[in-house]
Amino acid sequence: MSVWDRIEIARGDITTFEVDAIVNAANSSLMGGGGVDGAIHRAAGPQLKEELKQIRKEQYPDGLPPGQAVITKGYNLPAKYVIHTVGPIWRGGTHNEDEILANAYRNSLKIASERKFETVAFPSISTGAYRFPVERAAKIALKTIADFLSQNEYPKKVIMVLYDEPTYEVYKRTYEELSREQIV
Repeated sequence: MSVWDRIEIARGDITTFEVDAIVNAANSSLMGGGGVDGAIHRAAGPQLKEELKQIRKEQYPDGLPPGQAVITKGYNLPAKYVIHTVGPIWRGGTHNEDEILANAYRNSLKIASERKFETVAFPSISTGAYRFPVERAAKIALKTIADFLSQNEYPKKVIMVLYDEPTYEVYKRTYEELSREQIV
């Protein structure tokens, strides 16, 4: 089985996926926001914010740094857990944005691997309000995921869940190009 067989591209609402964990494209405050972050907070319920307040107080009083990740319970979500990561804000590509984005995926996958999660669903991190170019983000995301999976047994399956059709099409095309080339 190719590492690419463990990656799936799907279109939909990440808050409806029944997986071990979904990944939240959070902001550093971890207190919710717009886009996927707000949707996850609304769907999970108020206990999520309470758990994140504790994490902020005990571990990250200045906020979660971009590229890092933390885990909480999923509460009212179909997913058992939420892995929160902060992607980079796009500043023209000259402020280490590519590496920070790769780290956001890598550190989220590391948590999933350590917990031996079978399935993890990711959104397209940083391509909404943070304006990271989708084509560039898709390549970084998929290469980082494939590289991680080639070296780790868990997670068994990673699903990229894209909310809108244009983003879905970019990820689908990028997946087809990279998997055909077998880039890992």
